[in-house]
Amino acid sequence: MSSIRDVAERAGVAVSTVSAALNGTRPVAADTRRRIERAAADLGYRPSLLARGLQSKRTRILALLYPAPRSGFGVTEMQFATGAAEAARELGYHLLLSPEHADPVEELRHLTGLGLVDGVLLMEVGLDDERTDFLMEAGVPFSMIGRTRDPGSIDHADIDFAATARQAVAHVAGLGHRKLAFFNLAADAYAAQYGPAIRAGAEFAEAARAAGLGYVDDFRPGSAEEGRQAFDRLVAAHPDVTALAVMDDHAAAGVIAAVAARGWRIPEDLTLLLVLSSAAVAEMFHPRLTTLEPPSAELGGLGARMLIDRLEDDGPPRHRLLPCRLVIGDSSAPPRGSAVVWRSGGSAATRAGEGDGIRGDRARLTE
Repeated sequence: MSSIRDVAERAGVAVSTVSAALNGTRPVAADTRRRIERAAADLGYRPSLLARGLQSKRTRILALLYPAPRSGFGVTEMQFATGAAEAARELGYHLLLSPEHADPVEELRHLTGLGLVDGVLLMEVGLDDERTDFLMEAGVPFSMIGRTRDPGSIDHADIDFAATARQAVAHVAGLGHRKLAFFNLAADAYAAQYGPAIRAGAEFAEAARAAGLGYVDDFRPGSAEEGRQAFDRLVAAHPDVTALAVMDDHAAAGVIAAVAARGWRIPEDLTLLLVLSSAAVAEMFHPRLTTLEPPSAELGGLGARMLIDRLEDDGPPRHRLLPCRLVIGDSSAPPRGSAVVWRSGGSAATRAGEGDGIRGDRARLTE
């Protein structure tokens, strides 16, 4: 394994100059720095993170705080983390993924007290998130992927829920549907004032109202079984619903099972949308579901860059909101008996309704 002395000899400089160039402890001429970096790359030399921290008072390690989901980390969640890790790496930092399992503030106190991280990146942010109060009082630099009720001067990158809801409602209304149901996240997430659950619920309701659609949103299933039960209750109470948007992937699986149990088909009898799920997840369903795909990797990268900017430059707060992307799958269609012109990917197409009416249980319910 190459040493710092090997790098110094190859670059033709003193060991102290190599240390300064690689650890950032004092200015080094640009030409000299490039010569040292080439020598280090040629020799495969990587400076010790511990040594760098001792010399510069900086570890160049960031912690990504993420409450562990009860269903485990999925594809969509990991895209946020990998986006943040890649952005950190490009800027010379390392990202430590630190799932929270117990008291989040106590875990934060322990993590930051070790002195091993320069800053913290928060995910799964609640509207009244106690972690932000602790970090501000402790003077620990941080940014958020998500946002509190009133983020103020806190750097954050989040989903534009208003634009996302308008996009989903426009898609459904454009197909000719006149009544939309929305299954939010599980009741415990809603009760805990989890930001995406509260904001998505409010914005979908507003978008449906503005579009003149009938709207139902008092369902919060958090599992496949709860999704199945919620769909049965929905049909019993609102048999005229022909489109459904679901935030929980597992609940969506339950909905599909409940649809099949009635002898119905997607999308002929129900247009089904996923909300805040990646296209990769949507493709795992049959039929392939239409989804509002979050810009997960981009938001993760933005959050990491905002934190690094804060560490290196005390500028004004950075705030960014990005909408989800509508990815049309095989679960979107006009309601039965209608023919509408709709748009997909910028090109117009026509889908005609099949049959003369709604079949099976839906026909009996609406007679």
